[in-house]
Amino acid sequence: MSQAQNNTKLRIGDTVVVTSGAHKGSTGTINRFNGDRSRVFVDGVNMVKRHEKPQAALGRNGGIIEKEASVHVSNVSLMTADGTPTRVGYQRLENGQKVRVARKTGEQIERVRS
Repeated sequence: MSQAQNNTKLRIGDTVVVTSGAHKGSTGTINRFNGDRSRVFVDGVNMVKRHEKPQAALGRNGGIIEKEASVHVSNVSLMTADGTPTRVGYQRLENGQKVRVARKTGEQIERVRS
């Protein structure tokens, strides 16, 4: 892993569309990033099955579980309110606040609070 952090313009809670790969066209919400922010976990996309042993200390049952695998950030794109994929830019408001904007439409992207 490199020392430089990947500065992506995507945030947790953003609705994204997968632009390439086996799950092209799938949409979902980003629920987490991996450690260096180069990969995202999108709800309902890239589902894999894992065989897990029971862990009584953690209260987990064993068996075959289905969970999300990561997708590289270059393979997802932010969706606008009307459902079209767009790139993300930044703009300064008159009061000096820095906000994210959709490159295609120019509309301001609301910050999702968790």
